Amino acid sequence: MMRLSDTMITIRCARCRRRIFRYAKMKKVKVLHCWKDRIERDDSIRDGEKVLCPCGNQIGVDEGKWIKLRQGSFTYSGTVMNQ
Repeated sequence: MMRLSDTMITIRCARCRRRIFRYAKMKKVKVLHCWKDRIERDDSIRDGEKVLCPCGNQIGVDEGKWIKLRQGSFTYSGTVMNQ
């Protein structure tokens, strides 16, 4: 559940720049995975465990409670609250 101190970031495909997720991020650390309960908007496509952009670029792998992101396959923007 989102708290007031959370800040939304936008995760985009590095290949086509489409929005993949709107995600509540709390700390200023590298984005390695996204907790599913913190994803506000999900525009990705799923193919089994794979998380794909509509252009076909694999963004990550669904690992249960989170999505492990593939470094270099996405970019993100937005400010992050430091806690």
